[in-house]
Amino acid sequence: MRIGRSLKKSKEKPTTNHIQVNNLSDEVNENVARLKNELGHSSDLSVRMIESPHHKSVQAAVIHLDGLADDNIINENIVDPLIQWFKDNNQILTEIDERASHILTVSQLTVKESWQGFMSAVLTGDTAVLLNGSTKAFIASTKKQPTRAITEPTSQTVIRGPKDSFTENLRTNTSLIRARIQNPDVRLESLKVGSVTQTDIGIMYIQGIADESIVKEVKERVKGIDIDGVLESNYIEELIRDDSATIFPLLLNTERPDAVVGNLLEGRVAIIIQGTPFVLIVPAIFSQFFQSPEDYYQNQYISSFLRLLRFGAFFLSMYASAIYLALITHHQGLIPTTLLVSLMAQRENVPFPAIVEMLVMEMAFEILREAGIRMPRAIGPAVSIVGALILGEAAVEAGFVGAAVVIIVAISAISSFTLPNTSLVNVTRGIRFMLMLISAFIGLYGILLFTLCIWLHMSSLRSFGVPYFAPFAPFRFKEQKDGFIRFPLPSLLKKPSRK
Repeated sequence: MRIGRSLKKSKEKPTTNHIQVNNLSDEVNENVARLKNELGHSSDLSVRMIESPHHKSVQAAVIHLDGLADDNIINENIVDPLIQWFKDNNQILTEIDERASHILTVSQLTVKESWQGFMSAVLTGDTAVLLNGSTKAFIASTKKQPTRAITEPTSQTVIRGPKDSFTENLRTNTSLIRARIQNPDVRLESLKVGSVTQTDIGIMYIQGIADESIVKEVKERVKGIDIDGVLESNYIEELIRDDSATIFPLLLNTERPDAVVGNLLEGRVAIIIQGTPFVLIVPAIFSQFFQSPEDYYQNQYISSFLRLLRFGAFFLSMYASAIYLALITHHQGLIPTTLLVSLMAQRENVPFPAIVEMLVMEMAFEILREAGIRMPRAIGPAVSIVGALILGEAAVEAGFVGAAVVIIVAISAISSFTLPNTSLVNVTRGIRFMLMLISAFIGLYGILLFTLCIWLHMSSLRSFGVPYFAPFAPFRFKEQKDGFIRFPLPSLLKKPSRK
């Protein structure tokens, strides 16, 4: 997967005696000229030249990109102290090197001696201070990345529990996690992915709880990514998952900090990506996609009932339409006589085969669902709900479909919304259409055969070495306390094994 390969880097380099390819020059003007040339004389590049009142030559240059750096910090903690120091002192050239950490009153100050390190610091929002006679660049931490306020999750509705969610800023997201786990064993390792975008990636885990082999594997896979740009977490997800051909999600994504913290406490690893509010969690197993953080915020019996309801709705969403087609087309003898007579009476004036009317209604509901998502929020829900009601009623009255088909399609669509994670919702939509086509031609035998193939495929899947069906296959009796049902919290304190 390659993005933006048509981009070409400028090969023009100033040819002077002082400038080396990988080193900074000891002349401020030459460094500034080279920087402007490599950035194409970009209009957002800000260079403030500071001269000593005792000497005519330029003594220092303060360099940053407008919009990425905090102007208040630059003016108060960098420019003003430098001007005051030059005013009060008659020293020139490198005399200031040893005093830089005392003059520049910023929270974090580092030194870069390579051109690449200097460029990278400026492009990420830090401010570089160059001094005449020195081949060092003093990098002051002045990042001010634009970010939105912390709001409620948009894709995972909260009834009871914390109502904050991740944002597009990586540091904001890590702070939300650290605020909940105030433990020195929390580890955060930073990487950059994308040869062009240089996107910041954070790998977070709890040392002593997380499996070291899984942590090592996550680091190696992320470091091995070769791509030009990362715009969303799915870029990372597709490139590091075990099986790229499967339709099932092998990594869990969430925008809820409490969900990430809960998984970290269970020994998993979180992958945080700059620019997206969705954090990836590895390894992921099938039963995780039916669990919600709210399962642990309410009574165990209510939580167990709701979790079983989700499992039932998952199968109902996939199989309801297919079973109806199989029965009405190939196995009418399995339908009670009274119900069969009613169904046949409904289909008496329908000119299409059962598979055609089912596909037409399914596609109509899918179109309405997509339209409701893409339309403006003010009118989207109203259009989708009203459109579905009007369309279903009009289709039945016109004789295009039977009333039973509308009911079955509506049940399938509504059942899919009970799942806490949208990744699995999309899986049910795809499998539903495949099951309908097979059941229309082979009947219940086709459904059983396709189901067997799906379960065999899922049994072969692994997420970072962990079986996808764990702890059901391989079956571990002691780890069934948080599978189909939730046991009391005291019995869940022991971390389940991941091997």
